[in-house]
Amino acid sequence: MPILRLGLCVAGVYSMFLLWAVAQERLSVPFQTLDGSSSDKFRSPLFMGTCQSALSAISALLYLLIRRRPSQTVNHMFGLAYPEKPAAKATSNGEPSKSNGTSITHNGVPKTNGVAHHERIFPTKWLLIRYFQCAFLITSGSPFGFAALSYITYPAMVLGKSCKLVPVMLMNVLLYRRRFAPYKYLVVAMVTLGITMFMGFGNEKPSRAKANGDLSAYAQLTGITYLLINLAIDGATNSTQDEIFHRYKITGQQMMFWINLFCTALTSLISILPLPYIPVLHPSSSGTELQGALDFIRQHPSVVTPLTQFALTGALGQLFIFETLQHFGSLTLVTITLTRKLFTMLLSVVVYNHKLTKGQWLGAAVVFAGISVEAWVKRKDFHTKRVIQEKEKARIKTL
Repeated sequence: MPILRLGLCVAGVYSMFLLWAVAQERLSVPFQTLDGSSSDKFRSPLFMGTCQSALSAISALLYLLIRRRPSQTVNHMFGLAYPEKPAAKATSNGEPSKSNGTSITHNGVPKTNGVAHHERIFPTKWLLIRYFQCAFLITSGSPFGFAALSYITYPAMVLGKSCKLVPVMLMNVLLYRRRFAPYKYLVVAMVTLGITMFMGFGNEKPSRAKANGDLSAYAQLTGITYLLINLAIDGATNSTQDEIFHRYKITGQQMMFWINLFCTALTSLISILPLPYIPVLHPSSSGTELQGALDFIRQHPSVVTPLTQFALTGALGQLFIFETLQHFGSLTLVTITLTRKLFTMLLSVVVYNHKLTKGQWLGAAVVFAGISVEAWVKRKDFHTKRVIQEKEKARIKTL
């Protein structure tokens, strides 16, 4: 069952986010106006985030409603409480009494053998604060990733995102004092070396460099800085999500619902505020971001298709992301998404005709060699655990 679940999660993440990546790259290049007289870039990253988070919250809500059991309360369904098992009654000889498996309900409260299941309520204030923390990090980090595409090519960004293992491990160590196996540091070193080679040997110009006719060291440094900020915020987000799963008995879809609900509220609020020009976070030069996005859509209707694809595939993909996060942890999730990034990069090269040098292919090979080490060790550990479990079952049967 765990292997089947993992396989389903991998297939869902791959299929949805490959389509999502194609849409994201399309949104980073100019769109023609209705009359074809000019072309402009879509500069409303918060609006993109609002579309995706709103659809993601709706997807998670539908999932929770479909999977809701008749005995579940609303608090339990949304992950704000869980049913607490009653203490077993002692028999005359001091042994705890055994349930006969029958279950009835009284006033909507499940009962077993006449003993009511009470519902334990979380300290919801702190749980919701954690959700809001994740939403704030996601909202502030996404525009940096989108802005980096103006200074570096999409394959470079995809491979750069492969360094996510570094901030995830770093933030887990710094924020929550976790430790990792030595081989993981080898993986991080290989990934870092590979991305350095990829960036160093590249000679293709990103969109802004093509428009300006040059590719300065300052522009590359700006793009890399934006990407590093995005990676650091992603690392803090993933480590915080791990901490939530560690402390609270929630499902991935419950977390998905609350985080995306908060994300939608945050981005919607920011989008309607008449903020001044803020690099990366609010690139609109006048008016609100929402008004700017709607004006752009009216003048460039061709943006609707990739925007819809971006939001829809991102929402469906998150169902698989949070399922993986709940059952296998953030490092397993990062490993899956990193292997997916290999196919994303190859798809980007084919669809958008990017030119990679031999040095870049070598750097990519080093990155994915490191990822292969991670996958191989995890597979070996899983196989060892299964062998131990089978031996333990055989020993119990002989008793």
